[in-house]
Amino acid sequence: MFGKHITLFRLFGFVVKLDASWVLLAMLVTWSLATGYFPTVIPGLAITAYWSIGVLGALGLFASIIFHEMCHSLVARVYGLPINGITLFIFGGVAEMEDEPQSPKVEFLMAIAGPISSYALALGFFILVSVSGSDEVITPFSALLGYLAMINTMLATFNLIPAFPLDGGRVLRAALWQWKGNMRWATRHAARIGSGFGLGFVALGVLSVLQGEVAGGLWIAVIGLFLNNAAGSSYTQLRTRQALEGQPVSRYMSRDPITVSPNLNLRELVDNYVYVFGHDLFPVVEENLLLGSVGLSQIKHIPQTQWQDVSVREIMSPCSQDNMIDANEDAVVAIALMQRTGNSRLLVLERGRLAGIVALKDILRLLALKLDLETPE
Repeated sequence: MFGKHITLFRLFGFVVKLDASWVLLAMLVTWSLATGYFPTVIPGLAITAYWSIGVLGALGLFASIIFHEMCHSLVARVYGLPINGITLFIFGGVAEMEDEPQSPKVEFLMAIAGPISSYALALGFFILVSVSGSDEVITPFSALLGYLAMINTMLATFNLIPAFPLDGGRVLRAALWQWKGNMRWATRHAARIGSGFGLGFVALGVLSVLQGEVAGGLWIAVIGLFLNNAAGSSYTQLRTRQALEGQPVSRYMSRDPITVSPNLNLRELVDNYVYVFGHDLFPVVEENLLLGSVGLSQIKHIPQTQWQDVSVREIMSPCSQDNMIDANEDAVVAIALMQRTGNSRLLVLERGRLAGIVALKDILRLLALKLDLETPE
């Protein structure tokens, strides 16, 4: 779902990350507040004042989304669901779950926690506005509080739309799951409804553009496209997870991999191994001891004129939790590790010794065959 992201900070044990797309949202929000919303609400201020309040408003939205997603994550933690972190992106934020909820009850409580928290935050801001004593004269401070109350109300209300994977869609899935007792069936139907809402937003956006509201119409249409895509992706993700659960990494790995010595120079590595065997990753072994791995990603950073003088030992990636996995571990865990680290290949260990290499493309190839042969329930 996301592109490149920046790790911002850790809060209550959760890593908060910022997707590059959120920068665009922050700029759009700041611009719209500074040039449209606040000049209308509190006319007569200096331009610098409007931009200052606009920046504060964008930061308030940032904090509100984190609060919303944090509540999802804390409920997930209570029920033992691991959360990789919270990522903010152009359409808001998402708590990245490693697994699906184990019951409709857990799904419902996790989903509803976000909107309830946003409504509570909105109520808190409304109370601050009322006690600030600025009912007759609107000040920049009260205008900012009013905006944050309004935006949190909108955030909660929008998320309650029964369009999976929005919070309302997850509440719908919980209800369907409780009714039929089948999570995949519930997810498939909730995803179809979510796609329907997405296409409806696209149609509404196009209609708005035709009526002259170009900016607003395009934004609504983009949100619709996002919902439609996210709904389908969420169902595919569930099918993928269920297809791979219980499948050990050893089933997908290539056994007896070609290993290289750490004392090879890069010219020897490329000529005698990369070009001969066609692999883009080789385990590095010395006296039967696994030291790490070396691949094309490391070689590319060294100019060819220096290949003769640089050894494998100098550029290899040492063994770590980021590039190794046990042969008996679930393939789901392997894919999650690959997504987190960006490594498309992992060293596979069996009883502490090198047993093979597992590649993302091999898992996906067999997964595609499995999904193609399966009939959705």
